[in-house]
Amino acid sequence: MIPATFKLCAAISYQHFRTLTGLRHSAVVALGHKLNQVRLQHQVPSSWVNQARRRSSLISCRLEEKPYSEAEMAYVEQGEEALHKSISILQDASGWKTEIEATNGDKVVSKMLPDIGKVFKLEVVMDKPSDLLYSELYDKIEQMGEWNPSVKEVKILRKINNETMITHEVSADTAGNIVSPRDFVSVRCSRRRGSTCFLAGMSTHSDMMPKQNGFIRAENGPTCIVLRPSADDPSKTKFTWLLSIDLKGWLPKSLIDQLLSQSQANFAQHLRRHLDSNAAAPSC
Repeated sequence: MIPATFKLCAAISYQHFRTLTGLRHSAVVALGHKLNQVRLQHQVPSSWVNQARRRSSLISCRLEEKPYSEAEMAYVEQGEEALHKSISILQDASGWKTEIEATNGDKVVSKMLPDIGKVFKLEVVMDKPSDLLYSELYDKIEQMGEWNPSVKEVKILRKINNETMITHEVSADTAGNIVSPRDFVSVRCSRRRGSTCFLAGMSTHSDMMPKQNGFIRAENGPTCIVLRPSADDPSKTKFTWLLSIDLKGWLPKSLIDQLLSQSQANFAQHLRRHLDSNAAAPSC
């Protein structure tokens, strides 16, 4: 049965079959059902099933009236890659070193990773529900420059679907112009797993935004913000932000480490002020 299921799913990769919406829905549902049967009846290793599920999630992304181009599908896959890499890093609790620890409990830690370099992780609790944070950080991402002094502008270049977008971000000038302006082109991926939200991303290439005069094109990723309702109070959110950035240029490593860790600590404070000001604003 399972070979037939995979043949059904594989069929939607052909242009003729991609126009048959019912077939595409049937293929994905059949694959998910068969994976459960295989896991329960034949004790197939869970790692194999999980890998197959990840591939089926990419197939499900194609359940649109208009099929994706190869370039669009590449962006979707890159977003998935950023998400899976980030989750793998965050699941390893060993080796983290404290960079900043505030009196309110906000904490920034870091660790060195092979092939990636130094990554930073912000851990805070926000006194707001996760759905509100998701809306501010993903749905309203182009408004981030209005409340985050570290960001001059964020522009959505293209929305692939409701969970994947390509953005261009421009950093604000630093005090004393210690660091010249940087810009980034990123693929962003949002996913929900139960009550947990993931906002992952990494640098990508887009012809829509070539390198700009006056800016150094920096790179980021994998990065990921995880929003999870607090176990003590579901109206609050446990907020985790994994940050990995290569600023390029000739900056001392010690300066970069200080800037990145402090930028995460500052981000938490700016986000809190923004959310509090919105809550205090009178409604029309």
